[in-house]
Amino acid sequence: MDKSAFKWPITIYYEDTDAGGVVYHSNYLKFFERARTELLRHHGVSQHVLLEKSVGFVVKNVNIDFMQGARLDEQLIVETLITEIKKVSLTFCQLLVNSEGKVLCKATVKVACIDNAKMKPTAIPLFILSEISCDR
Repeated sequence: MDKSAFKWPITIYYEDTDAGGVVYHSNYLKFFERARTELLRHHGVSQHVLLEKSVGFVVKNVNIDFMQGARLDEQLIVETLITEIKKVSLTFCQLLVNSEGKVLCKATVKVACIDNAKMKPTAIPLFILSEISCDR
């Protein structure tokens, strides 16, 4: 992935795994969600401020490719890159990478910006666009 990708560490805990010690498939979505939230926080975009302004992001589409199972106690990195910015949506490419640099899982996630009060799509606020566009 691009060197400018945001990197967020993940440790695999017992609660993340199935009976065989392998990460349960739905938990990869949680890891990717946390990394997207931390990317926004890194850019100064607070979830509390979003709630106060009635701004939310909802997942519109996910394409996920499970390449190799992550295992109990592994120290991994989620690499996140914003690949597309549109008026009401952001598209992220996210990789879950082990310590040897091997990609275990890859996802493309498109999120839409909504007005939380109306539950309708809305333009991404300029204060968010100005923050996230500075790395591009």
